[in-house]
Amino acid sequence: MTGKLMTTVEGLDPIIDYNAKVLILGSMPSVESVRKGEYYANQRNQFWKILFSVFGSELAPSYPAKVSFLKGRRIALWDVIKQCDREGSSDSKITNMRINDFTSMLVTYPKIKYLCFNGQKAYKIFQQQIGLETHHNLTTKMLPSTSPANAGKPIEVKTVEWTLIKTLLSD
Repeated sequence: MTGKLMTTVEGLDPIIDYNAKVLILGSMPSVESVRKGEYYANQRNQFWKILFSVFGSELAPSYPAKVSFLKGRRIALWDVIKQCDREGSSDSKITNMRINDFTSMLVTYPKIKYLCFNGQKAYKIFQQQIGLETHHNLTTKMLPSTSPANAGKPIEVKTVEWTLIKTLLSD
């Protein structure tokens, strides 16, 4: 029987600056993202396509341009999990989690008012490990996962739901 090996995976540093108002949280970067050191590097993941579409922008060709796009719109990006053991890229294969330090993050970046979760797994892990009521001054929202594993919902429907990000930034 051949299967993928369970490996320890380290997450990526956050994309953030001091003007960030919305923090988008995934669960853990994919194997491809970790390898490249870039969030949502898997070409089948719809994150970048959806986010650029929400703002009526053409998809940036390079990762540094994508990072600049986020920061220019006061959007930060991170993952709930700092480190875990995982087989492949599947969230269902995650074990032995260590969670990122959100208390320090939110003290360092006090303008963050919204936590938006990219999918149920990130939301559930945050809720179980940290608790949604821990940070009373924050509003939390769960958005549909942009992962290729969430193929049941068309990208057009996901994009409409993700427009919430734009609405949050306008208040």
